[in-house]
Amino acid sequence: MRGHDWINNSLPDELIVEIFSHLHTKSIRDACSLVCRRWFRLERRTRATLRIGATRLFLDLLPTRFSSLRNLYIDERLSIPLQPGRRRSADKDSYFESTCLTDTGLSSLGEGFPKLHRLGLIWCSNVSSDGLTSFARKCSSLKALDLQGCYVGDQGLAAVGQFCKHLENLNLRFCEGLTDSGLVDLAVGVGKSLKSLGVAACAKITDISMEAVGSNCCSLETLSLDSEFIHNKGLLAVAQGCPVLKVLKLQCINITDDALKAVGTSCLSLELLALYSFQRFTDKGLRAIGNGCKKLKNLTLIDCYFLSDKGLEAIATGCKELTHLEVNGCHNIGTLGIEYIGRSCQILAHMINDDPVSILATGIKVQILPRACLLLQLKLPTYYRCLEPCNSHVLLVNIFLSAYDIIFLLQTSHLNISNKPGPVVLESEALEAIDTGFRREGERSRRKERKREEESDVSLLEVGQGCKFLHVLHLVDCSSIGDDAMCSIASGCRNLKKLHIRRCYKIGNKGIIAVGKHCTSLTDLSIRFCDKVGDGALIAIAEGCSLRSLNVSGCHQIGDAGVISIARGCPQLSHVDVSVLQNLGDMAMAALGENCTLLKEIVLSHCRQITDVGLTHLVKSCTMLESCQMVYCSGITSAGVATVVASCPNIKKVLVEKWKVSQRTKRRAGSIIAYLCVDL
Repeated sequence: MRGHDWINNSLPDELIVEIFSHLHTKSIRDACSLVCRRWFRLERRTRATLRIGATRLFLDLLPTRFSSLRNLYIDERLSIPLQPGRRRSADKDSYFESTCLTDTGLSSLGEGFPKLHRLGLIWCSNVSSDGLTSFARKCSSLKALDLQGCYVGDQGLAAVGQFCKHLENLNLRFCEGLTDSGLVDLAVGVGKSLKSLGVAACAKITDISMEAVGSNCCSLETLSLDSEFIHNKGLLAVAQGCPVLKVLKLQCINITDDALKAVGTSCLSLELLALYSFQRFTDKGLRAIGNGCKKLKNLTLIDCYFLSDKGLEAIATGCKELTHLEVNGCHNIGTLGIEYIGRSCQILAHMINDDPVSILATGIKVQILPRACLLLQLKLPTYYRCLEPCNSHVLLVNIFLSAYDIIFLLQTSHLNISNKPGPVVLESEALEAIDTGFRREGERSRRKERKREEESDVSLLEVGQGCKFLHVLHLVDCSSIGDDAMCSIASGCRNLKKLHIRRCYKIGNKGIIAVGKHCTSLTDLSIRFCDKVGDGALIAIAEGCSLRSLNVSGCHQIGDAGVISIARGCPQLSHVDVSVLQNLGDMAMAALGENCTLLKEIVLSHCRQITDVGLTHLVKSCTMLESCQMVYCSGITSAGVATVVASCPNIKKVLVEKWKVSQRTKRRAGSIIAYLCVDL
């Protein structure tokens, strides 16, 4: 007896619909809808959220097929032609209307879904104020509206403020047709209910709009601003008028310390603060945040050039509830700032650094650059020419010199230097003196580097001792961080779940072994281009952790032994990147195929010892594989590519050289052929 027939014959529609209403995961609902036609029809009746393109045929059918729809997101970038198999119609207007949402279509949606709560119109550039006005009249219960990339005007926004009195969330990013008039009318209309507002790249939105928001939107909790036309006056009005503000994201180059002081004084409930590309505020503003915003949990500082350790100290002292910290491009934040965070923010869960110059859990404040780069960095105007060379051996030096080199040259050679353009002409005695100076400077730099390494280990020791709840740690281009620092982190931060390390050349087996020993909750490990990490580190990780994602790209000392241990110890692996491992062969592939049956994505590019044999063993049991990248694997031929395509029913992407794809594989691959053939 077929079970689904028995269920369909026994259960009425109402009961099946009630069951479907308790399924909140999209993947489960999609699976249920494919059981039979009846379930497909009933599942559509209970679906509350839908994301589609702007194809006109789909929009016309929505009200009759999705009667319970409450959240609709239309993204014009997802639009497809009505009949993909045919050529485009000669009537360009007809084709345009079929793939773009127009005012007529938006008005029809309002009629079909009068109880719609959330509407997203992503880059629907053909929608104007007329369509938005008509929709607003019919959907008075709307709570969230996303108009990103729509060229609507003030009239449409004013209509939303007039009719949609329950509106809570509004996104106006890249709405170039709006001015202060429309946003002011909206703030007056829905000021009591509005909780979230996003404005970006709206050239005609100024402080006038922000003053209206501050005066009317007393319940505002989230504000995201990206504008060159908003100054202190606008943000001051928001800070003073929106006392319950919890999330503030700013990329406004004209805002200074005065505005941030107002935020720190008035917005005492602030939990998330993100500051991008600020060049006009200093530690004073950040100190005000630390003194006033005691509930701050998430802080992001990107390209804030005038912030230093003192500002981070104020945050560490005042914001004890900080759980997420990201610093990138803040060149004056150094080791001391991280020590302050490590000592005070004991519940810190996320720490991210993506900048080799500034530090975040790195201890590197300034890296010594090659002399060939310093002239460009310092923007020195000219070369220098020696006018009175000695009669002895003369050597032309055509290199870039740093400011220190030029000063040392003047002090040691006593030559007459002019600022005329041209190469440097130096006698051999002067060159010897300069070479001696370079050696002294090198010794001085090495002593400073050793001191920085000691400081970096101390800073990470503070993080390890203080941040017991750290879950995520990113270390990128941290060339001074070594095994001792990693051991400190591993022993102190035992709740670590995600560790990403890239180009940290002094971290070796010792540090990673400590991670495997202490961080048993680790599920995501990425160690990229760390030359000292070998098989011993992966063996320790396999014994202590249950990984689901592993990336060891470019770690040349890792071979079959380490990957085999991971395959046997971490059967839950779903993502593996072993690219650029020259010592990895077919034995590792066989182990992955035998043990990691849940594998969905694997990257094998530049692994020259992997052959078709290993690939066959890999895909034999990994039937859930969706993506396989194997570019520049000289041992893999067209037969191996065909094996992947034929053995993996869920495969969606195969990245390989075009000449390795046979005609038969092209025919068999079908819909993924666009991903299969890639010219590199």
